[in-house]
Amino acid sequence: MLRSSRNKGLVLVIIGATCWGIGGTVAKKLFAQYGVDVNWLVSIRLITAGLLLLVLQLLLGRGTSMMAVWKNKATVFRLILFSLIGMLAVQYTYMASIQHGNAAVATLLQYLSPVMIIVYLLLRKQMALTIRDLVMVALALLGCFLLLTNGSLAGLAVPVPAIVWGILSGVTAAFYTLYAAELVRQYDSLTIVGWAMVIGGCGMSFIHPPWQFDLAQMTVEVWLYMLFVIVFGTMLAFWFYVSSLHYLSAREVSLLGSLEPLAAVITTVFWLHTPFGLFQWLGTGCIVGLILLLTLQRKSAAAPA
Repeated sequence: MLRSSRNKGLVLVIIGATCWGIGGTVAKKLFAQYGVDVNWLVSIRLITAGLLLLVLQLLLGRGTSMMAVWKNKATVFRLILFSLIGMLAVQYTYMASIQHGNAAVATLLQYLSPVMIIVYLLLRKQMALTIRDLVMVALALLGCFLLLTNGSLAGLAVPVPAIVWGILSGVTAAFYTLYAAELVRQYDSLTIVGWAMVIGGCGMSFIHPPWQFDLAQMTVEVWLYMLFVIVFGTMLAFWFYVSSLHYLSAREVSLLGSLEPLAAVITTVFWLHTPFGLFQWLGTGCIVGLILLLTLQRKSAAAPA
């Protein structure tokens, strides 16, 4: 029975992390090949995926706990702030980085958020600097340099807007992780993420309403790719990832979560045929090594966005 439960957990986290990574690559295809607007995709993705997660909570018999978050004014304020500055910001910056560059670089830059958290905690004097911290920061800097320049000081291998949005994605992901901690301790994580997605999507709707789109642009292929990004790359990915925590330790789940950037890199290079130089592969290795080092030392981990 224990073996069966463990295998179930492994399948869930592997599928969840892989879908996250592939979802970014599919979004890039929507931007580059079909001209889908990033603002529209972010709003429709958040609202639809959030509603699906909340419906899932109802089907699981968690309707009462799902509404409990709205009974405390302080919690409501915190949830709205998290939804707009955390959930919406991290989703938009990530998608904007993909639009201007590619899913591989965007995902790897977002995965620098743990290093940003370490730097933040050091500046706040909430933790002491260790040799391990120095090694992780060095890996992050070396990985970024190789990834973004392909080892050449002559120029960048990635467009500047993609780098800026990618770094902002890492910053907002760091905020997302730190700010979500108290909410997730008090309420079910799927409930918090579901509401945050709906609120964030509604906020984005003021910039680009989800009902405003070019129907002629929406071919069968576009609808299928949209379905993958929303259902598999967002809703199911998060649900499977969180569910795997019931069968595996947080350390194991977080470690296997490193499949997300690997899936993004592999699909970007081999499916979209995006050029990736030798030094960019080495930079990818540095950042993945950083992720593994981080997850091996953490006692607990929060799920990614």
